[in-house]
This record gives sequence, structure tokens and C-alpha cells, in this order.
Amino acid sequence: MTSLRAVYRLLALAMHWLAGTMIVALLFPWLDRGRRERLLMRWAGRLLAIVGVRLAVRGQPPGGGGALIVANHVSWLDIHLLHSLFPVRFVSKAEVRAWPLIGWLAERAGGTLFLDRGKKSDARRMKTHMAEHLRAGDRLALFPEGTTSDGRVLLPFYPGLFQAAVETGAPVWPVLIRYCAADGNHCAAAAYHGEMSLLTSLRAVLWQPAIHADVRFLPAVAAAGLSRRELAARVEALMRAAWAADGRDNAPGTGGRPPAARR
Repeated sequence: MTSLRAVYRLLALAMHWLAGTMIVALLFPWLDRGRRERLLMRWAGRLLAIVGVRLAVRGQPPGGGGALIVANHVSWLDIHLLHSLFPVRFVSKAEVRAWPLIGWLAERAGGTLFLDRGKKSDARRMKTHMAEHLRAGDRLALFPEGTTSDGRVLLPFYPGLFQAAVETGAPVWPVLIRYCAADGNHCAAAAYHGEMSLLTSLRAVLWQPAIHADVRFLPAVAAAGLSRRELAARVEALMRAAWAADGRDNAPGTGGRPPAARR
């Protein structure tokens, strides 16, 4: 029964991706921004339903106006969770742009901003670009851990891209993402981390009977008067406190990196 469900989900997901690709290629050039955003939200929500993810939201999501959304990073599912809730542009590593179909959809449908993390000059360009989007009223989302975890820990934050919020005064909204199985325990199948391939991760998700995604919005943090290091450290501390209050492992420093204030 489990294998039949997984095969059905895989076929439905393939059709959903094909439909999304055609919508972006044929309809998006003729639609205004509002209609494109609504279509993307519905598409992301449907994708989550197809792969068996059930979403629960706690806290108050950001309203209108420019905002920097900062989330822990566990899975490729994270992006679709946030896309299903409100219009948002992600800041992503440049390598994603080269991924077949996925990179094209991320750029054309989601308006993703791509950063070449190996070039300091590109980091400066990205900070300027992010600031422009925040001043224009966009919501931007980033994963300051710089990589995915197994979902049991919160990794130390890189503070560099918090500079855009410092320069614009945009509020920073911390978001905690947790994946659980039906019994409420941690769902390892949702995590996409380490040397795992995307295909392996997809298979694990499709074979899981159900994944419960808990998205918790914490109170916004004001950037006024703070440096990027101070802002990153404050957001990280707030998220760690909420993480601990939820009863999750809060092991600091996982991955061998020092805290956010390192640069």
C-alpha cells in the first residue's frame, strides 16, 4: 500500500510540475504581479498536499510592506511552505540557478535572488539588491544558517545579509520550521541535508505516510540602531529560546562554525 501511494504521489507531482512550468512559460508574461503571486501560492500549497505535507501555522505572519524573513533550513519543502503562505522572494545560492527546471522556475516564478557565495563582490551586490527590494515593499526570505540541518538543531547564523535590514530599517521576522510524523516525533524523512541527493530526499518524502509541518512565526525584531552582527545575534538568540521552549534539541555550534558575531 505504501509503495502504491508513493507511486501515485510521484505521478501527481510530475504532472503538477509540468502544469506549473507551462503556466509560468505561457501565462506569467501576460499576468500582473498580483495574479502571478496568487497562482504561485496556490501551486505551492497544492504541491505540499500532493507529497503529503500537512501545514500548521503558529504566530502572526508578516503583513504588508518590506520585511526580511529569517528561517531555519531543513528541507527543499521549506521554500514551498513559505510560498504557500504569502508572496515572498528567496535569497538562494547561485548554484540553484543551474539546476534543470528548478532553477528556471525559481527565477521566473518566484523571483529568487541568486548569490555567488564565493565572491565578496557579489555579496556586496546582493546586499544592495536586497535593500532595493525591501524599500520597494517586498518580503525577502533567507536561511542564515547557510545550509540545511537534520531538523533537530539550529545552526549558527551568518550575519552578512542582515545588512539589508540594517540599511533599510525593515523588520526581521524569525520563523521556526519543524517537521513531525503523525505521532508528533521528529520526522527525519523531511530533512534534506549532508551528502543526500535530491532524488533520495524526494523518495523519503513520498514514502512517508504523512508529514506534519509546524511553521512558527516569532515577534518581529527591529533593526534600528543595530549592526548586522548584533541583529543576527538577537534573531538567533530569540529563535534558540523558542526552540528550547518547544522542547527541541538546542545544541549550539553544530557544523563547527562559531556564532553569528564572527563576521
